[in-house]
Amino acid sequence: MSDATLHLDEATFDAEVGKHKEILMVDFWAEWCAPCRAIAPALEELATDSKGTVSLAKVNVDDSPALAARYGIRSIPTILFMKEGKVVDQVIGAVPKSQLKKKLDSLA
Repeated sequence: MSDATLHLDEATFDAEVGKHKEILMVDFWAEWCAPCRAIAPALEELATDSKGTVSLAKVNVDDSPALAARYGIRSIPTILFMKEGKVVDQVIGAVPKSQLKKKLDSLA
């Protein structure tokens, strides 16, 4: 995982999410989830390639179940796209990088 990736939990989530004016992709995932591991490199590449217009945060649902419940996360991976602390879109499942890029372009 890249150093630029934020690792959030119930204690840090609200304060950290509020700091970001750029699009924040919040990846709800778990260690045991193979699709989560499969999509992780694409998320990191999109954040890195965006040159600061997109950031990546990860929330481990096993460590932060209340946070997952708060956002209605029922299956993982779920990626929330947030802007100024508000959810503006989401993707559920391990989708192709091109689909994530299209979503980001529509939100920019």
